[in-house]
Amino acid sequence: MDKRTFEPKNSINGPMHQVLKHDSAHKHVSGTADYIDDMPEPANLLHGALGLSTRPHAKILSMDLSEVEASPGVVCVLTGKDVPGVNDVSSAGLHDEPLLAETEVQFHGQPIFAVIGETREAARRAATKAKIEYEDLPFWTDIDGALANKAPTVVTPMTLKRGEAEAEMKNAPRRLSGTMRIGGQEHFYLESHISMAIPGEDDEVTIWASTQHPSEIQHIVGHVLNIPSNAITVNTRRMGGGFGGKETQGNQFAALAAIAAKKLKRAVKFRPDRDEDMTATGKRHDFRVDYEVGFDDDGAIHAVKANYAARCGYSADLSGPVTDRALFHADSSYFYPHVLLKSQPLKTHTVSNTAYRGFGGPQGMVGGERIIEEIAYALGKDPLEIRRKNFYGEKGSDRVLTPYHQTVEDNIIGRIVDELEASSDYQARRQAIIEFNRTSRVIRKGIALTPVKFGISFTMTAFNQAGALVHVYQDGSIHLNHGGTEMGQGLYTKVAQVLADAFQVDIDKVKITATTTGKVPNTSATAASSGTDLNGMAALDAANQIKDRLVRFAAKKWKVKMADITFLPNRVQIGDKEEVPFPDLVRQAYFERVQLSAAGFYKTPNIHWDRASGKGQPFYYFAYGAACSEVSIDTLTGEYMIERTDILHDVGKSLNPAIDIGQVEGAFVQGMGWLTTEELWWDGKGRLRTHAPSTYKIPLASDRPKIFNVQLAEWSENAEPTIGRSKAVGEPPFMLAISVLEALSMAVASVGDYRVCPKLDAPATPERILMAVERMKTV
Repeated sequence: MDKRTFEPKNSINGPMHQVLKHDSAHKHVSGTADYIDDMPEPANLLHGALGLSTRPHAKILSMDLSEVEASPGVVCVLTGKDVPGVNDVSSAGLHDEPLLAETEVQFHGQPIFAVIGETREAARRAATKAKIEYEDLPFWTDIDGALANKAPTVVTPMTLKRGEAEAEMKNAPRRLSGTMRIGGQEHFYLESHISMAIPGEDDEVTIWASTQHPSEIQHIVGHVLNIPSNAITVNTRRMGGGFGGKETQGNQFAALAAIAAKKLKRAVKFRPDRDEDMTATGKRHDFRVDYEVGFDDDGAIHAVKANYAARCGYSADLSGPVTDRALFHADSSYFYPHVLLKSQPLKTHTVSNTAYRGFGGPQGMVGGERIIEEIAYALGKDPLEIRRKNFYGEKGSDRVLTPYHQTVEDNIIGRIVDELEASSDYQARRQAIIEFNRTSRVIRKGIALTPVKFGISFTMTAFNQAGALVHVYQDGSIHLNHGGTEMGQGLYTKVAQVLADAFQVDIDKVKITATTTGKVPNTSATAASSGTDLNGMAALDAANQIKDRLVRFAAKKWKVKMADITFLPNRVQIGDKEEVPFPDLVRQAYFERVQLSAAGFYKTPNIHWDRASGKGQPFYYFAYGAACSEVSIDTLTGEYMIERTDILHDVGKSLNPAIDIGQVEGAFVQGMGWLTTEELWWDGKGRLRTHAPSTYKIPLASDRPKIFNVQLAEWSENAEPTIGRSKAVGEPPFMLAISVLEALSMAVASVGDYRVCPKLDAPATPERILMAVERMKTV
């Protein structure tokens, strides 16, 4: 061919490791991104609404739905008896979570029936007209109530043990014990749950769902309809936020929409309003941590014992793995020579709690940092000094074994902390703050530098797999589909960059398509920070299969060695003979009947876990980070400001630094909200009263640190062969916000001249800070 027919370029637009905007960013800010409620509605679409219980725990004696059925616009009313298959949507497979309660309700706001109407308003109005008789039963809504009532656990607790914690605790030069309460958190995604089901012929049904786990919805819908998975197609193009709240909680809405759609042979949509969503769906687990630590006069930990009790709600949901991960991260970044950790996943008469960014890890880590803080105040030392003394060692030392018997081989926390301590000018600022607090009567300041070590992988080994489907069309354009879901985190963009890099074509040649169970089966949830790790590698596997076929074709056609064929930007070098534009090579391969489609697959290697023994290697690698936060508090009101935060975070070799920095910033602010402003509160009748923006306070833009410096550890590169040697970025930076809680604690402690640990529980609301200040005045 004539080489002058195209202009060779030296680089492509949008390879891995390059800053690239989110593929939907312009649509997000302009309002043109299509979510499920923006889709053109099918003809004769019906709308669903939930009928919710008004008791926290009661037997259902009778249920009169005649007024509901007679309401204007109502087409039908569904109860548990109308479920064709099994009336259960439990993700844990324990059959403890009915789709619609039939004989007993176990939390205030539990769905009992569903109304299907011609309009959403008609269905919602009708749902309020039910007449239900109850026989009230004993209930408890918090951890203390569960313990007082000897509540059962929703799953079998887990124990992590290494060494002889009991004996070494007695032998330690110093000992202390305490209790910390850590609050839950509402996901508060911008798009509430929503599902639309469209009936097909025979037993087929297509569902559009705002979900992080299309395959689970496929499974659950098959379960309740008593039809096979091959009859169900679940589609998800994007979510307006997920944060873990759409891993299992969308099951009930999709199942109800599918039942109604098949029953009525009309499309059905369920979209609860914010109050209903917050009332009827699970949240982050809150914990009570009872701990004991033995240590010496230098602050070195000898032994740790801790019990992590959690409010799990009325059913298991994901409470088992959530409370497990809390124990996995109870060590934070610290080596415990002797350790005994126990979980206690308690049943309560509240909505069943579920996944939330960090998946129990943040709660475990906060408990570990409280132990460090207690030691520091007991010895009159800087908490950073105690942190550094107890860090895990580097590979080859005798301080690398976790409580679950995995060796930490990639530890870089020392370097991360050292660099951040220097760049944030921590020591000088801390001394200046101590001087300020000596003379200031009302305003007090605090500063803290805290580390993060977070294990990456699903602890259920089987979930660490992913698939991808890649097509290359005759014009050289590429179609990408994989099992990961997009909730705003930039997964689709990163995986598209992987393909662009693999084929050496510009990113605009890669078409991102909606996640669908009809293309990639048996997918895992987009969770555990593993979306890019798993789906990026699966997509690369598919690309490599196609590239191998193209190389074999070119080698045969041009009579060169396969090793002499190189993919260059938007073209292919054929030995020393010529360069062929990528679309031309593809077209020629097509006419020679070369397969230009491939299904890729990836499974994470070298991981295993035995829950019963509490031993194994549940994590493929660890992600690290550190944050230094400075705060000021008003000792008269408890109000506070975040003055400055400096972050250095490890994402390995970043696939997209712009997206990764955004993830770090967003995770920090969300974590800050969890630890300071967001408080869940149930009243004496078991009702969630913080069920709307008017009563539940997420951080505002004005709550962010006044000075906010975020940097990635550009020198880091994953020691494991992950995609592009990158590291996960979804969950690990959430725990950087612990620095804010610790800084607030220092500010409070200054009122008592730093003599005792303030034991500031989370969330550290202004009221809680004020009470802590008053306690400090009496020490």
